[in-house]
Amino acid sequence: MPLHPDHERDLGRLNAIARRMDYAFRIPFVGVRLGWDSILGLVPGVGDALALAPAGYIVKEAHRMGASNSVLARMGANIGIDFLIGTVPLIGDVFDVAWKANSRNVALLHDHLEKRPAVARAKTEIEGKLSSHHPTLRG
Repeated sequence: MPLHPDHERDLGRLNAIARRMDYAFRIPFVGVRLGWDSILGLVPGVGDALALAPAGYIVKEAHRMGASNSVLARMGANIGIDFLIGTVPLIGDVFDVAWKANSRNVALLHDHLEKRPAVARAKTEIEGKLSSHHPTLRG
């Protein structure tokens, strides 16, 4: 089922964030791709916590776009697994390169939205006062 044009635009933006966090760099000769999430994870103590911000933003946007509670729960589980295992020195860093929670979460959102009918809803219904798209919060 085709996506609503607003959802296509928002998914493109979220995909760009996920790509930067999960696939931004390629390790020469090995061909493995890693992103800022993996690099931040190398910083002891705060690195994994800093990587939570973009992951949380993706979940917030999924909620705004109408993701179901079960999709949001799966997204939260992906982030939780990434965070918990990421705190283990070395093992967590290797796991982080393979897990790619941000890309998993954008894919979950895309699949969810693709299965839903593309119904245009009123702006007030999908964009609450705390939405980054609310007119009073735009710079």
